Amino acid sequence: MDLSLSTRNVSGPSGDRTVVEVGGEIDVYTAPKLREQLVELVNDGSYHLVVDMEGVDFLDSTGLGVLVGGLKRVRAHEGSLRLVCNQERILKIFRITGLTKVFPIHTTVDEAVAATD
Repeated sequence: MDLSLSTRNVSGPSGDRTVVEVGGEIDVYTAPKLREQLVELVNDGSYHLVVDMEGVDFLDSTGLGVLVGGLKRVRAHEGSLRLVCNQERILKIFRITGLTKVFPIHTTVDEAVAATD
């Protein structure tokens, strides 16, 4: 399966957020596409990102690495990276790896956008 990506800007109570909608599988083959998107957004000045993973069917360690890299990138600019995920099989990966302590994980995009840093 392929990876689909789309972005949109949304205003929230603590400022503008860039929402990255991700669909499909984030694995060793598709993760570079997500990495490029995150790097491009940060390079363009988007430091507050919401990665909407509701459409993600599969996530491997390469995908986790890309998300951690994205988080480091935005933090270098005093930014934030929030995840939207409500699928148990994907949430389990974050719990097992301890990344629930690293990423703010929300159940909806609206909730993530409304969250204050």
